[in-house]
Amino acid sequence: MGSNAKYETIVLGGGCFWCMEAVFRRVPGVVNVVPGYAGGHKPNPTYEEVCTGTTGHAEVVKIEFDSNAISLQEILEIFFHAHDPTTPNRQGNDIGPQYRSIILYTSQEQISVIEKALKKAEQLWQKPVVTEIKPLDRFWVAEEYHHNYFEKNPDKPYCQVVIKPKVEKLITKGLLNS
Repeated sequence: MGSNAKYETIVLGGGCFWCMEAVFRRVPGVVNVVPGYAGGHKPNPTYEEVCTGTTGHAEVVKIEFDSNAISLQEILEIFFHAHDPTTPNRQGNDIGPQYRSIILYTSQEQISVIEKALKKAEQLWQKPVVTEIKPLDRFWVAEEYHHNYFEKNPDKPYCQVVIKPKVEKLITKGLLNS
């Protein structure tokens, strides 16, 4: 990245954060992806606490990107192709409020871009989109073993059955690099 890089941050949740992290690590212009928890009320939650569905938090990824290399609109297009934003509190077999579709914005300027992306997503899915949208209050970094999970555990069943096909689908659609 040159000295004219302009970094922006968005926090997204679309089911398991292992999936979202694997997807966004393959996006040119994304400079950092960190799995964590946000959107809830419990300070400094653990994975085990978030899994109970009682903390209010969702599994999310904090995405830092160079907005000169990729726009927020493009990030959100990938996001809405990478999960089903029409199912409340669920992605596939992952069920509970911690797996809800959520966008946590970090600036007022992001709101109009998010609203446009939502309209486009409703056309893509042809069903009402239930993605929660709110300002980022606090982001809690997930435990270290969740970081870069797909790359560290490619042979685990969840990675083979859920993450790998999702990444391959997005590569085939031309939304990700391989």
